[in-house]
Amino acid sequence: MFEFITNNGDRGQVGIGTLIVFIAMVLVAAIAAGVLINTAGFLQSQAEATGQESTDLVSERIDVTSEVGIVESGDNPTNLSEIRVGVAGAAGADQIDLNKTTIQAVGPNGQETLTFNQSTFSSGATSIPAGTFAVQDASGSYVTPSEAVLNSTNSFTIILNPELSPFGGDNATFSQSDSSSLDIVSPAGATTSVELTAPDLFSNEGAAVRL
Repeated sequence: MFEFITNNGDRGQVGIGTLIVFIAMVLVAAIAAGVLINTAGFLQSQAEATGQESTDLVSERIDVTSEVGIVESGDNPTNLSEIRVGVAGAAGADQIDLNKTTIQAVGPNGQETLTFNQSTFSSGATSIPAGTFAVQDASGSYVTPSEAVLNSTNSFTIILNPELSPFGGDNATFSQSDSSSLDIVSPAGATTSVELTAPDLFSNEGAAVRL
């Protein structure tokens, strides 16, 4: 019923074959284990990166502290000469670089994506070029890119030109009853939405009005 191997040469061949099969199984198991370990490591790294991005979207956000317009000079002022938006870092935020922040603005004269302008504007907000915004510190001085970094101890004011698109344009300036919306997007991608609405009637020239 059973066949016994009595030849020593046959016994050796069977033993070598078994050893080869065993080694092959060990190698396959080792390769599979390596693949699983690499996959687990990749998934862990990806999960950590995704978690950090999600955290940044929540915490690396810019808070708006004030929205003010400065009424132009003149006997019968009806326009703004400057739009000022006060900003600070949200609670728990790390440093936020305003030089890498963008503003997606929609107003009476279209829409624009505004970026930081590092120049200084001695003649006021109306000299800020199209498609850009400027930043002032607490003392009212225009800041450079290296200085325009929000942290837990400071705040800045974003200065917008009301004479250019999307706020003004084609001989029009952001005026009484006009409105605009801003989406301030931090470098991490966190977005803060702001609605600007001018009063129906401006007060004295040079006065600050809430928007």
